[in-house]
Amino acid sequence: MVASIGINYGQIANNLPSPESVVPLVKTIGATKVKLYDADPRVLKAFANTGVEFVVGLGNEYLAKMKDPENAQAWVKTNVQAYLPATKITSIFVGNEVLTFNDTALAGCLLPAMQNVHTALVNLGLDKQVAVTTAHSLAILETSYPPSAGAFRRDLSGCITQILSFHAKTGSPFLINAYPYFAYKASPKHVTLDFVLFQPNPGVVDPVTNLRYDNMLFAQIDAVYAALASAGYKKLPVHISETGWPSRGDEDEVGATPENAKKYNGNLFKLMKKKGTPMRPSSDLNIYVFALFNENMKPGPTSERNYGLFKPDGTPAYALCIATNDGVSNTTNFGGSTPGGSTPNSSTPGSSDTPLTPPTGYLSITSAAPERYQSMAAPAFLFFFMSMMMMMMGLVHH
Repeated sequence: MVASIGINYGQIANNLPSPESVVPLVKTIGATKVKLYDADPRVLKAFANTGVEFVVGLGNEYLAKMKDPENAQAWVKTNVQAYLPATKITSIFVGNEVLTFNDTALAGCLLPAMQNVHTALVNLGLDKQVAVTTAHSLAILETSYPPSAGAFRRDLSGCITQILSFHAKTGSPFLINAYPYFAYKASPKHVTLDFVLFQPNPGVVDPVTNLRYDNMLFAQIDAVYAALASAGYKKLPVHISETGWPSRGDEDEVGATPENAKKYNGNLFKLMKKKGTPMRPSSDLNIYVFALFNENMKPGPTSERNYGLFKPDGTPAYALCIATNDGVSNTTNFGGSTPGGSTPNSSTPGSSDTPLTPPTGYLSITSAAPERYQSMAAPAFLFFFMSMMMMMMGLVHH
């Protein structure tokens, strides 16, 4: 039996099946939680009365509008309240990786938008069932190795401290997008494949805590926990809002293969049966896998269009057997795709059925991340690589 599986359901494609056809597929893989990058009315209607929990997104392009409380109230009424209680919306994530866009105007809109969306929920009597949060890139860390030394970037401390205070007051989780794949892609000669794919390996030991880490994802998660503790928010829960591995890539995208994707996601599902990381062994692992489908309209390198567990026709992108509560595996086939049946759209205040361009935050989720994580804009990530390199000299390189 698998633990509660979360899946990211992106729709930057023109050949995806209808949302009604996606319902049985989500259930087949045992997913009980779905994360959207908008509040697509077709999806929210299709999943009514299924018991599947939803995280809906408010794109970066709407943050400025949400500084007006009336706009926030209108958005919540149209895109959340309208679907409750039939569709189990449990959270709204306001903006995606906003603080690492190096856009001070956008960053300045984030907390007011979160506050106004939460106030709207309070006004509508929904704040006890729907949380408000935002998703961050791992690049918000200035130090990530050893995990116990995790710390937020000093230039972001003012923004982050206020957001952490909001989380503590409202009881919402801290979301982080973490991709060990980028570590391997950036330095395949120094980052061992077994360590990033959850395969057997000697692991590394945090010299401060003496905790042993046998995979990079848990080291990244614990670095975030340490950063929260250092900022005075030790009790905040951390959820991994995205993690995954591409099954295809360009020639220079080392490691993007079906075999590696199968190992990463297959081993991740197994780990999700267990509790916790070395630093937080009793905490639940709340992880959303990226992503449900390959998305053929995503910009960037080939890998961006190949993170899906499934192809648009519902067949597996690679063999990945997942034991569900019904004892079946994820080999569902829709019997054909529906070209043009799912166009990218986003939700806007007062118009839940108006198709728009994809949310800007979603477009940058993975397409901008490799460059960001390899640039000087993310010293924490680079320092993590170099530190891991020194600690893992004894590990076998692939």
